[in-house]
Amino acid sequence: MPDKSYIDIYVVDGGWHIDDGGQPELCSDEYSIAQDIKHSIMESGLARQLVAERNPIVRADVLLQMEQKAELDPRLVPGSASVTENQSGVIELSAQAYAIDAAIDTQVAL
Repeated sequence: MPDKSYIDIYVVDGGWHIDDGGQPELCSDEYSIAQDIKHSIMESGLARQLVAERNPIVRADVLLQMEQKAELDPRLVPGSASVTENQSGVIELSAQAYAIDAAIDTQVAL
């Protein structure tokens, strides 16, 4: 992965994905950015605020805070982040990165 701009350890379901040799696998570029944004949202406690919250105004406010949290990442184009709740318990985030042509997409399960 020497030609990749962003490299990280590949995390699956909260744990490192280990290859056959017992070493953690690496991810790069758009997956690495998406993974970082997902973890920042989860670590901020914003996802937890939506659990059992029924008030649509509060839910919309928390989704907006998630968008703003994502846009703090300097790798993302400001104003490009979009957060939606497609089904109960699944939050989808999409944004555009400066150095990558593909959209950055990630999901946070509540």
